[in-house]
Amino acid sequence: MYSEYGQLSRRKFMQALALIASAAGGLPLAAFSSVPMLKKKIPSSGEKIPVIGMGSSRTFDVGNNQEARVNLTNVLQTFFDLGGTVIDTSPMYGTSEQVLGDLLVNVKNKQSLFMATKVWTQGREEGIAQMQQSMALLRRPVIDLNQIHNLLDWEVHWKTLKEWKQQGKVRYIGITTHRGYDHDQLAYVMENYPIDFIQFSYSIANRKAEQRILPLAAERGIATMINRPFQRGDLFRSVKGKQLPAWAAEFDCTSWGQFFLKFVVSHPAVTCTIPATSKVHHMRDNMGAGLGRMPNPQQRQKMFDYFESL
Repeated sequence: MYSEYGQLSRRKFMQALALIASAAGGLPLAAFSSVPMLKKKIPSSGEKIPVIGMGSSRTFDVGNNQEARVNLTNVLQTFFDLGGTVIDTSPMYGTSEQVLGDLLVNVKNKQSLFMATKVWTQGREEGIAQMQQSMALLRRPVIDLNQIHNLLDWEVHWKTLKEWKQQGKVRYIGITTHRGYDHDQLAYVMENYPIDFIQFSYSIANRKAEQRILPLAAERGIATMINRPFQRGDLFRSVKGKQLPAWAAEFDCTSWGQFFLKFVVSHPAVTCTIPATSKVHHMRDNMGAGLGRMPNPQQRQKMFDYFESL
């Protein structure tokens, strides 16, 4: 296990697994808090955040559907009960910001909420209006992380966000992409602007970021938030009917979902990942990936080789 995670005894970890299993049957999760979620530092501040966060693309775009809102409230409550703090959203995600803002009102244990959203429009005034709307919809007087989505009009929004950070309206500034062909432009921003976060796609089946972006983030002291760790579910489809290797227990992995997530967050330059789900049992499984031992470099290579062989 990486030293910054601290020590987690085998006994406590097994107790945590038992709690996850019991939670699957609907039993209370309160005792889970005795086993801390693994955390990593945001380089620009030293603040630590859990390695497993939550995305909201598609999953929280439910409008006024009351049945879906009840279910998502349970998903959110499970997330916080299991030590989650980082939630990522965007004006691009339909009604997700509004739904999150509404549902968080009735969720407990959210004191450590780390809210990340984005600006996704062109023009200074349009950007300001959108960011103000995000704050209103999310019911947050301060946004923890505001990110320039897919590098759209990034030079204009960078100036605004820099001003907002100085004014205390945002705590961290980031920039995002999910497109591999944007890596050159992303690297340019990383090399020339003091940004706090970058967000991009990375998975066991999509390792392009290892070539330049992840090493550069480590060199420049930039936090990394990983989207699409399951590649929109493609990874699960590729292992359907396949058995998890027994040696996955060496790094306390009990499912394919945890296999994929542990591969991502065990990279030294990855700060956190934000898998999205609308299912409580998937949320429990995702959060379990932040517990226990992480694969070392040799085990990571073994994971990749095994996945490639399927």
